[in-house]
Amino acid sequence: MCRYAMYGPYKDIFACFACRKVYKQTSRFEIPKEEYEGIVHVCPQCQTPMHDMGHDFQAPKQTDIKQWKKVELLYQNGYSYHSCGCDGPGYRPSRLQDVPGFLKEQRRFENEGEALLHRLLQS
Repeated sequence: MCRYAMYGPYKDIFACFACRKVYKQTSRFEIPKEEYEGIVHVCPQCQTPMHDMGHDFQAPKQTDIKQWKKVELLYQNGYSYHSCGCDGPGYRPSRLQDVPGFLKEQRRFENEGEALLHRLLQS
């Protein structure tokens, strides 16, 4: 059984990449869906919109700029830290320099035709 389903609701974890800070917000399961969808979580410090990182996110130290850049780059490419709590969110590169290779390996295609075209152009 998934630990988040068994023991929740947990607070949702949001990150501000500008301030390099993390804040826990009220869980989406504690508020009616219509109300939650209208909420924009903003950073209390700089007032920019924060990003939903998932329960498995562990923020780097605020001074570790390279790790924050890595997390932001992964997030911008669709990788956050959401999971059910059983196995975690899956592999994420540990260093900023490994992110481009990871993204290239994990590239997702909209359909089979796009994937085939990509393979043909690579050969």
